[in-house]
Amino acid sequence: MGILGGILGFLGLSGNKFGGSCIIGDDSIMSKKSHGTSPTPVQEHLRWGCDVKLADKICNFNRHYAEPSGSFTSTDFIRQAKLEYEKNGEIKFNDSNTGKLLFVAPKGRSLDNFIKESISHGWPSFRDDEVIWDNVRCLSNGESVSLAGTHLGHNLPDSSGNRYCINLVSVAGQASNE
Repeated sequence: MGILGGILGFLGLSGNKFGGSCIIGDDSIMSKKSHGTSPTPVQEHLRWGCDVKLADKICNFNRHYAEPSGSFTSTDFIRQAKLEYEKNGEIKFNDSNTGKLLFVAPKGRSLDNFIKESISHGWPSFRDDEVIWDNVRCLSNGESVSLAGTHLGHNLPDSSGNRYCINLVSVAGQASNE
C-alpha cells in the first residue's frame, strides 16, 4: 500500500472498511457454480483428519455458518502443526477444494501465540500478514473466501487489527502443484 492508500485508509476513504491489507472482493466470487459456490467438491483426503462431508457442506453450500467452535482441537491439527512448524518454521493452509495456498502462519508472532489465539476464539485465527492475498478475498460483509469460491470464515477485527476466523475444514487441503 502506498502513502496515499495509507492516508485514505486512515481517513476511512479507501472503500475498505476493514483497513490493513484486507482486499475486498466482489460478491460474484461466491456465485452458483457446478458444485455450490465452487466448480469442484472438496478433496477426498483432507489434512489433520478433517471430516470431508462437513468440509464440503461448509466450503461449498454455506455462506454464513461455521464448523462447531473449538472443533479443530478434536482433530490432529495441533500435534501435526507443531511438527510442521518444527520442520519448516511455518504451517501452510491450503484450499480444501483446489489445494491452493491461502494462509501461512505464524508470521510476526510465535506458534504458541497463534495456537492460543485460535483456541481462545474457537477457530484458527489469522492476521493480515498470514493471508495469501493472491488467493483470498473478504466480501463487504466480512465473509472470507477463496477466489475459487470456497467459504473460509469471517473477518472479525479486534483491537489488534483484522482477525480472520477460519474453518479448519476449509483450509485442510493437500497442496496443489500450482
